[in-house]
Amino acid sequence: MPDSKLKIGTHEFASRLIVGTGKYPSPDVMQAAHAASGAEMVTVAIRRINLDDPSGKTLLDYIDRSHYTLLPNTAGCYEAKDAVLTAQLARELLETDLIKLEVIGDAETLHPDPRATLEAAERLVRDGFVVLPYIGDDPILCKQLEEIGCAAVMPLAAPIGSGLGVCNPYSIRIIKERARVPVIVDAGVGTASDAAIAMELGVDALLMNTGIAAARDPVLMAAAMRHAVEAGRMAYLAGRMEKRLYASASSPMENLIAGERP
Repeated sequence: MPDSKLKIGTHEFASRLIVGTGKYPSPDVMQAAHAASGAEMVTVAIRRINLDDPSGKTLLDYIDRSHYTLLPNTAGCYEAKDAVLTAQLARELLETDLIKLEVIGDAETLHPDPRATLEAAERLVRDGFVVLPYIGDDPILCKQLEEIGCAAVMPLAAPIGSGLGVCNPYSIRIIKERARVPVIVDAGVGTASDAAIAMELGVDALLMNTGIAAARDPVLMAAAMRHAVEAGRMAYLAGRMEKRLYASASSPMENLIAGERP
């Protein structure tokens, strides 16, 4: 089925799955999972890149930048000023204006801080960044972030790393209905059915990490997520049948040939 590409700022992607780099059992498994996922964008936590590895290698050495677009993120930041500084460091280190903005408000749930996220987003947009903010499934905040110039909005499906799936599909549908920028569901997707359900809501893409990295077989799960995202997108474009309270025969009895009996 023909489909348009995912557009974020000046970037275009055929894949609608974005993958992470944390929690994998080894760099080799991470590389294989990335390949199996079909993703074209990979997110990296700047504050968690170890520059003191005795081998001289960092996480970035295991990502083929000729194939993947890097999306640095500000994971681990709890204040707007720290997120802005981390984004600036990412731009210098990776030579990209793309930034996934995370400003956490609660250490236990890892829910984002709405006020600090909005503050940091305003500063980064003014500074020329292509900002993709991680936020709660709040239609009002999503609209505010879009209006200040964010290139996409990234509402959570469920708490980070929980694998609970889409907890509030109605809010996600409202966010998508009102948005004029891509809506990327971020956090909470645990398995392929979660991914398909999210895509069937009409969102433009999914970002996932733990659902793949923490699976018993991350490479196989990455492939499953790839197919689920594609199937969910196709189902959304196809348009599902109307739900009905009562049965509707697959072979209707109307317009039968004269003389036939059911």
